[in-house]
Amino acid sequence: MIKESQRQANDAVYREVVGAGDYYMKILKAGQTIRILDLEGNQAADTLFYSASDPTERYSAIDTIREQGNVYLTTGTMLVSNEGNDMLEIVADTCGRHDTLGGACATESNTVRYSLDKKCMHACRDSWLLAVAENEEFGMSKRDITHNINFFMNVPVTPEGGLSFEDGISGAGKYVELQARMDVIVLISNCPQLNNPCNAYNPTPIEILIWN
Repeated sequence: MIKESQRQANDAVYREVVGAGDYYMKILKAGQTIRILDLEGNQAADTLFYSASDPTERYSAIDTIREQGNVYLTTGTMLVSNEGNDMLEIVADTCGRHDTLGGACATESNTVRYSLDKKCMHACRDSWLLAVAENEEFGMSKRDITHNINFFMNVPVTPEGGLSFEDGISGAGKYVELQARMDVIVLISNCPQLNNPCNAYNPTPIEILIWN
């Protein structure tokens, strides 16, 4: 459901532009609201959420889909953890829907989906692995990389029950806002994928804004 936010960018307590292929990894406190802003349009922000007090509790696509009865996320969706707890609520969304099924690009999937010579291309899983390696204070490793949300990504379910990766439905300036129900670690890979039409084969920056 499309719903615009009343929050003003100038009132944000934190702002950061994240380039294509870069990562963002920081704690969002309970009650704070984070906006993920698609600056130029049709970018994909591959995102993971973890409990800041115990990262073994994390966003669960299975539990979230079951609780809301829908494979897509939008305004009003409550993101549920693997322990059944509410983590974040989507409180504003100007894109309309976000993917829970397509997963994240990896060197292995580059090879399977595209060709052998694409294996060495940078991928979201690489960004996450770099993030956990460079942020040892969170006590995480590659074993903590699980199923993710693809904000702004368009992955329709076909009549046969398969998935197709299509042109993005986002646009420049569109955003999604989430309010934290607990202290969470936010881990985003701003997708660098050059082979997927979701971002028009042109990865671009996103911006992160946070309000108290």
